[in-house]
Amino acid sequence: MLHYFLEQFSFSLLTGTQDVSMLKILQRVLSGRADANIRFDDLRSLLTGLGFEERSRGSHHIFVKKRIEELINLQREGSMAKPYQVRQVRSVITRYGLEQLEDD
Repeated sequence: MLHYFLEQFSFSLLTGTQDVSMLKILQRVLSGRADANIRFDDLRSLLTGLGFEERSRGSHHIFVKKRIEELINLQREGSMAKPYQVRQVRSVITRYGLEQLEDD
């Protein structure tokens, strides 16, 4: 399971701690206990790691992915993501089963 997830982010357990932090970000987003404490750049990295494509227009960062109907629109609030947008990301991840880590 872990290997599949890390492969999606082009990381390896042997190359550093960035892979572990990505898993922690996913866990924090899915837990729902830290919506106001998720860094904007971490949420962007999570979405791109899950295969979303990012477009920027001004302060808006739009994320799209094939077979996902919703657009995800993120804006910074200082260095943090807005809590309602973290909830939106969590909803999309769970609705489409993106949190399921499959074995190769």
